[in-house]
Amino acid sequence: MIELVRRLDTDRWTPYVACFHARGSWLGRVAQVAPISEFPIDSFRRLEAFRHGWGFAQWCRRHRIAVVHATAMPSNIFALPFAALAGVPVRIGNRREINPDKAALPIAAQRAAFACAHKVIANSRAAADRLQHEGVPRRKIEVIPNGLDVPQSSQRGRPSMLRKVVMVANLRREKGHDVLIDAAVHVLKRFPDAAFEVVGAGPELDALTSRSRAAGVSAAFSFMGHRDDVAARLDRNDIFVLPSRSEAFPNAVLEAMAAGLPIVASRVGGIPELVDHQRTGLLAPPGDSTALAEALCTLMADRELGARLGSAARAEASRYSFDRMGSAFERVYLAELARRGVIQAEEPQLVAS
Repeated sequence: MIELVRRLDTDRWTPYVACFHARGSWLGRVAQVAPISEFPIDSFRRLEAFRHGWGFAQWCRRHRIAVVHATAMPSNIFALPFAALAGVPVRIGNRREINPDKAALPIAAQRAAFACAHKVIANSRAAADRLQHEGVPRRKIEVIPNGLDVPQSSQRGRPSMLRKVVMVANLRREKGHDVLIDAAVHVLKRFPDAAFEVVGAGPELDALTSRSRAAGVSAAFSFMGHRDDVAARLDRNDIFVLPSRSEAFPNAVLEAMAAGLPIVASRVGGIPELVDHQRTGLLAPPGDSTALAEALCTLMADRELGARLGSAARAEASRYSFDRMGSAFERVYLAELARRGVIQAEEPQLVAS
């Protein structure tokens, strides 16, 4: 969202950012790109949610907002209906995950909110398919993949051996850290010098560290917690792994591809849209620790294969720049404004994210 706002043409757009709570490690970076307004909601089940929603509608009218773009499930549920109440001409929703295990009530609330949207942006074909499965009309759905900063050149040398494996993901069950731990048991039997670095924080930390101890592989695992130096962590490792049970379009895979790492990941959700099996990485069935171990061992045993996959992955990642992503969103904004006859194409407009 920050990179999108940063790339909007300021001759055409004046961006504002609305949020539930103006706090967190990214707040300073957001404040650098747009003014921030806060609508402090902790639960949609409290009356204050409607009070703040009415405040948001008034805020839209006061700033003459032309486009409201909600970016995730909670903001979809909040912003889209109240933007409709305010008469905002163009309302854009977002679907950036799949997670079929989510509770029925939030899914139903989001589906109702999407009725107030003119377009719903999915970040992968898998996420678009999920939207259709949940009843969003195909005509409303647009696919715009995530973007990233693609480095101009890689400083990465060719390691003599592929032994260091990194996984970057929040410690949640759907990310499949437990599958990696089980796979590591098999990998270490063949490659006892293999090491596994896990970057990310989350509620599964205690369970995962206990599982690694019970499996006898804890000495090979480093749980790094939340890190702001992900690019550096990628550069220090040889193989990237993501054994998720559910994914839409994981930025972690995209960043690892841009770093030139060979990828081992689950054949699930939008991952096969990013990783072409045996060309830019290796894919395994979700939840299958044996297949995951086999893929990791295949790379560890073949340095040339790892170099070839990593090089192809980096070339593929160059297609997913932030500039490309920003231009795609801007085209959607302009097309929807033009479709509703709100403005001429070149007239400056306002956009709220």
